[in-house]
Amino acid sequence: MDPRPLPAEAAADVAGTPPAPPARRRVALPPENAPAGEVKALDAEGNPVRTEADRFAADLGAVAVITDRGITHARNDDAVSAAVVEDPATGRPLATVIVVSDGVSSSDDPQAASGAAVRAGLEATVAVLEAGGTAADAVPAGLEAAAAAVRAVGAEVENAPSCTFVSAVVHADGPDGVLITVANVGDSRAYWLRAGAAPDSASVATQPELSVVTEGAAVAVPSQRLTVDDSWAQALVDAGAMDEQAAMRDPRAHTLLRWLGADTSPKPWSDNCVRTLRTRGPGVLLLCSDGLWNYLSEPEALAAPATGAAPADAARELVEFALRCGGNDNITVALAPVAG
Repeated sequence: MDPRPLPAEAAADVAGTPPAPPARRRVALPPENAPAGEVKALDAEGNPVRTEADRFAADLGAVAVITDRGITHARNDDAVSAAVVEDPATGRPLATVIVVSDGVSSSDDPQAASGAAVRAGLEATVAVLEAGGTAADAVPAGLEAAAAAVRAVGAEVENAPSCTFVSAVVHADGPDGVLITVANVGDSRAYWLRAGAAPDSASVATQPELSVVTEGAAVAVPSQRLTVDDSWAQALVDAGAMDEQAAMRDPRAHTLLRWLGADTSPKPWSDNCVRTLRTRGPGVLLLCSDGLWNYLSEPEALAAPATGAAPADAARELVEFALRCGGNDNITVALAPVAG
């Protein structure tokens, strides 16, 4: 990736042709989800029969995404979108943008909420980058746009459509480093997963404590979670009431304390929800819904399958792993590789 800021405009050539657009983008957007209807066919275990329509996948090279209905749910309330912003002259990636959202199944029309969030969030984030803004500007702009879009979906609905949100921008920073800027509301997660490194329990924090923008040469940061859940389980951990494993066994563990929707504040995110990590490869950025991390949540455990194959293949294997574990929720995975 080119470490320079995105150009505000491109110069005309000597022949007087019009300026090239400031950047070009390749985009993966979710299909428009129709409201769930009656389930017409069940398998021998009483689960909806799986079809090709249960999975959406796209490989943009700089990022691969998959979202899958899972096994037990009748529809997919998750959504994912991604874009690669490229230099129009060279085709080199300047930045990669990813957005994942998980519709809150207890709300009305959750798939409309998640779809609106990933579309609006992606468009606003990319627009800031294409105008020459930084990732630190673009990521909050995407979050605000997503929140507004979801509020508009359910402005007149009593049980307003709601969803989680996690987004990321990845771009080069110097000759050997990358900056990863993330934001989240709810319990969809972002992870940095280091390739080819043995787990180091002394250097991998169980809770992310990021203000990791450093001077000088980029450091190879170990695998770690980049986001903090807005959930009952996380609140128990933060309060010192119990450790993470015990908190996740609480029946209220997945209860959300923050989400996007018309039934919450216009800006429901925490003050520290935007975080930036400076690192260098090899490794991958993983964004996922709880349909994956319910089965595999530790960064060092995720690192091997996420970095052991090409991103599209690794994303597919992570989804298949969650299906083999039961597929009790929708599953969404996005992987953006960072070369060494």
